[in-house]
Amino acid sequence: MNGAPPQDDPRIIARRLARTLRRRRLGAFLLVAPLLAFTLVVFVTPIADMLRRSVADDELARAWPRVAAALKEHGTDESGVPGEAVFAALAEDLRTSWENRTTAAAARRLNYEVPNGRSLAMNTARWVEGLDEAPESWRAALIARDPAWGEKATWSAIHHASGPISDYFLLASIDRRRDVDGTIVQVPEAERLYVQVYLRTFGIALSVTLLCLALGFPAAYLLASLPSRIGNVMLILVLLPFWTPLLVRTGAWVVVLQENGFVNQAILWLGLSDTPLRLIYNRTGVLIAMTHVLLPFMILPAYSVMRSIPPDYMRAAKSLGAPPTTAFLRVYLPQALPGIAAGALLVFIIALGYYITPALVGGASDRMISSFIALYTTGTANWGLAAALGSGLLVATLLLYLVYARLVGGVRAGAI
Repeated sequence: MNGAPPQDDPRIIARRLARTLRRRRLGAFLLVAPLLAFTLVVFVTPIADMLRRSVADDELARAWPRVAAALKEHGTDESGVPGEAVFAALAEDLRTSWENRTTAAAARRLNYEVPNGRSLAMNTARWVEGLDEAPESWRAALIARDPAWGEKATWSAIHHASGPISDYFLLASIDRRRDVDGTIVQVPEAERLYVQVYLRTFGIALSVTLLCLALGFPAAYLLASLPSRIGNVMLILVLLPFWTPLLVRTGAWVVVLQENGFVNQAILWLGLSDTPLRLIYNRTGVLIAMTHVLLPFMILPAYSVMRSIPPDYMRAAKSLGAPPTTAFLRVYLPQALPGIAAGALLVFIIALGYYITPALVGGASDRMISSFIALYTTGTANWGLAAALGSGLLVATLLLYLVYARLVGGVRAGAI
């Protein structure tokens, strides 16, 4: 006897089992590690950066660091205007930013809250830089140069923009702002825009979802009911639009829906109208084109669930005396509901962020929130407002998922 523990010792077996399980877990992690890294880089990181930009507000403080710090240290008097120390810091920042060519950044941020704020900052910086000697009182000199420097609204805006974070862009994305006293109020009626655009975006997305549901449910039911040989061929027809670029499909609708297009020619030939109908560059064109593009996203999840429903259930319900309508509503539809809900949720979420199709076939009153995000990202470089508007869409999407999970019980295996 050599003293080695027996191979059937429970402790040895447990250690071997634990080692085997660790190897399997490590192997599984290594298999999904590339996907996790890809998701982290191209999905999680951009979303986190978008959320950061929606509250980051340090553009003015980076260009005018002295006045931002002095304003926090000394504050303002009863009239809402700071003292000489803050004005002296402002003058130094104006001169420095003009020399470093960073005045435009601070002027742009000031212009968001102060009418003509850009002109105020740029003209004053140019004047300060041209002075041969400092005045006796910067406060008196700057207010004399432009009375806006003696207004409470100007310094309230500078205080709000002193960073590093603020709720300015988030409030602006829902047509709100802080007044000179810091209270959240609605912007003037003439400046209200984004709530209306959000409502329009949700209205278009909901309309497209309902149209896809009305057209996609019968199609999915038919595909699931057909024999596999025929159903597979029909399924290829559903997948066919995916093989054509989105821009080409949208461009085709511009040709088909125009006044001399195929649809209007058919309407005139059938005598349904005496004159061509306006089907493009309005809401009608947007709904038609988006429904066509998004219809497969409704059909495929519904079809995958309907295909897994055994036909014996319907036959059993009918054999027990249930009318076909009752059997469909009480037996078939509840089982198909996860696929229908998944398809509806998928279509709605995709429709919320649509940009190309509404831009090409819609009119000025059909612009969705994504077009404003694109404008502020690539046109005016207002990244804060673009991120705040995108955060609104993200919150709406998460709320929709919570509603979906509440109603359907979460995404079940095989629903999609």
